[in-house]
Amino acid sequence: MTQHQRDRPFPWLALIAAIAATALIWFMAARHRRLVSWAVGLDVLVIGCLLPFGAYAWGGARTQESIAWVMLLGGSGSAMAAVAFGVRLLAVAVVLLVATHLAGYLLVEADASVTGAHLNALVFSAVVSWVLTWYLCRQGEQVDAANRRALDAEAQRARFAERVAHHNALHDTVLATLTAIARGGVDANTSMMRERCAREAAYLRRLVEQADDREHASEVRAALEESVRAAEALGLRVTARYHALPAVPGEIALTMARAATEALNNVRCHAGTGHAFLTATGDSGRLVVTVVDRGRGFAMEGAGRQGPSGSAGAEASGGSVVRAAFVPPATGGIGLERCVYARMRGVGGRALVDSAPGEGVRVELRWPG
Repeated sequence: MTQHQRDRPFPWLALIAAIAATALIWFMAARHRRLVSWAVGLDVLVIGCLLPFGAYAWGGARTQESIAWVMLLGGSGSAMAAVAFGVRLLAVAVVLLVATHLAGYLLVEADASVTGAHLNALVFSAVVSWVLTWYLCRQGEQVDAANRRALDAEAQRARFAERVAHHNALHDTVLATLTAIARGGVDANTSMMRERCAREAAYLRRLVEQADDREHASEVRAALEESVRAAEALGLRVTARYHALPAVPGEIALTMARAATEALNNVRCHAGTGHAFLTATGDSGRLVVTVVDRGRGFAMEGAGRQGPSGSAGAEASGGSVVRAAFVPPATGGIGLERCVYARMRGVGGRALVDSAPGEGVRVELRWPG
């Protein structure tokens, strides 16, 4: 264009139109994450089919050299049509491009070799683009199918592992107790045996009440269930409920379970009650675990750790909301600070403790904080 038509305004306008059409195609592609058919069709019709005649009529293109740059734009149009259109619409677009470009070269009386080579390039560009698009889409479908199979296999392995864990737990608890009673080796009416039966009945009840989404939250449930069973093995009765648990990373599930274990240990050691309540729920993608007891409680003003203002309820560094970091002085322990607050801060969560004399203690664990 700069060699043959630099002094004419139309070629420059045509070049600007071609650039604008290409920019429109890629803008729409970025917005919709694919080539938009109407934008590609507009490029094929205006830039590919009509622009050669405009160059001939108003651009002074009377030779094959002066019109060649306009004809080259049709190659990109046919390539994008192969990506954006189906087979039938692509065939229509290629036929239109071939017909109009043949007419354009005939108007300027171009050599047959030049015309044939250009038309061959138009068709070849569309064919190659279509083949590459088909191949990439097919490869993508195969990768997606392989990923689905891998996920299904992993889910199946997780379900099998969960069943094995349940079978082992039932063998070591309920089945062992029933076998001992059936053989007459123990007195089923003793208080110790009744407490053991109550713990194992609670475990069976939790198995029966598992939600339909257990596959998605089995890791969270399994970790918390291990904490509950560990507390029950030490003589604490735990009523546990789970609902709509979100899927969280394994590290988060383990940290939440360990913090819950420490909260249950505090109930067993300090609350003056043998019964605790654990609730785990999902709240807008957030995992919330609450441990509550109805024991003796304590006064919040006597907390061992307070916020900057000296009052309970201040926010600690790292996002842990601390209303009381209480461990009875007689124990000399650091359980809540190290095993609850520090753990929750370490994974970006938070812990909240609430209590009053005679009203028990409520420990709430949230992730993310």
